[in-house]
Amino acid sequence: MLIKRKSIEAQANTKAGPGPDKDKANSKAKPRSKVTAPRKPRFAPVTLSEQDGVRYLHFGTEWVQGAMRIRKPDWIELEYAQQMMSWMLFNQAPQHIVQLGLGTAALTKFSYRQFPKANVTAVELNPSVIAICHSMFKLPPEDDRLSLLEMDANDFIHDEQRHGTIDALQVDLYDATARGPMLDTPEFYKACRDSLSEDGVMTVNLFGDHPSYAKNLKAMRYAFDQVISLPEVHDGNVVAIGFRNAVEFDFPALYERAEEIKAATKLPAKSWVNGIKSNF
Repeated sequence: MLIKRKSIEAQANTKAGPGPDKDKANSKAKPRSKVTAPRKPRFAPVTLSEQDGVRYLHFGTEWVQGAMRIRKPDWIELEYAQQMMSWMLFNQAPQHIVQLGLGTAALTKFSYRQFPKANVTAVELNPSVIAICHSMFKLPPEDDRLSLLEMDANDFIHDEQRHGTIDALQVDLYDATARGPMLDTPEFYKACRDSLSEDGVMTVNLFGDHPSYAKNLKAMRYAFDQVISLPEVHDGNVVAIGFRNAVEFDFPALYERAEEIKAATKLPAKSWVNGIKSNF
């Protein structure tokens, strides 16, 4: 997320909008209505770039929102996104995996392919992101296991019907300016914790060298029994892991599990264990 690349259309989005005088004139020309329709969310434009066989998603800026290697569409290309799968060390057979913030659908696709007995749910507010994931990032259509919900992640996670139903929760919620997670309150993280099953795990993409990092960790520690962070990658991205219930880390067993994950998926799971160990 802290990687910067110029999107194809980024420069077209740098033009200034109407000046204050024009806005004032327009407001005088249009009398206010007593009854106004609910405002629709305004989204930044969804834009793309490509380099060395990798396709990147942007929201009209240089900030990368996700990536896909075109010849390996189901591979997780970015290291921080690979780390978001570190919950696999603690749960070999999840029944329900949820992604808040679709990005390029890398985590959603991987979870869907890797865990054929699990239900996978992706929550994304911007319909254009869902559409471009289907057309440009090889996201498969919905079926009896894969659900794509166009809705606010905050509304989704606060729904009491979801309490205790999620085994793995992956949170990656950023806007076009990438100033920090869009949802970062103690109340939000408590709802995330409440949504997890007894052995549930949440992974969150944070900015290690940004003021939002300490704020998010504090909020997570308020809500979760145990929180640890993996080492920073991509010059800023830090994946934090929240455990609904505190665990005792059996590192020989975790290294053994990491070898199984690497053999099955080629993901560098041993580095995840090393990162967890560095917290102690």
